[in-house]
Amino acid sequence: MSERANGKPGSLDPGSAPVKPAAAASTRMILGTMPEVRDASLKVAKSAQRLLSIFTQDLEPMIYGEEPFLEAIKRLVLARSYAKVRVLLADPSRAMVDNNRFLALARRLTSCIDLRTMGQEYAASAGAFIIADDKALVYRLQADRWDGISDMNDPAVVRRYLNFFDEVWNMSMQESQMRQMLM
Repeated sequence: MSERANGKPGSLDPGSAPVKPAAAASTRMILGTMPEVRDASLKVAKSAQRLLSIFTQDLEPMIYGEEPFLEAIKRLVLARSYAKVRVLLADPSRAMVDNNRFLALARRLTSCIDLRTMGQEYAASAGAFIIADDKALVYRLQADRWDGISDMNDPAVVRRYLNFFDEVWNMSMQESQMRQMLM
């Protein structure tokens, strides 16, 4: 994926997408602190109507284990029978050691929350992101840092990250194997 290869989150090739009007560009925010990332991730989760995709090293409890985030997930999947949450984990053992609240929720909502462990070739990826449907995104180039971007309305950039997520998802450990590890 070109953003990951060139190290510029959200960068687009000039000819790959139409230029957005200035008013639409106002949804992009630069993030630099954990509270900013947590708030932006919550905003993205609340905006989801049918699909939430999370690419994470270990289900960071300061973001994904907070009660407002968990409530947003519950509202999404319980209000819509077709809604799904997909999570790709690089290191599920770290999430299990921390007694992660998101994992507890996933155990209760097994038909709505799908978990997979990404393959070794992707687990080395330092990035982390959350995507709502095909529209909103929070992205950090390095998961161990809080620097990142949030954009609530950039389908062209979101599509690139979603394509990467789908590629990794299709190559990753199946949900049933992952759930056995979490039990």
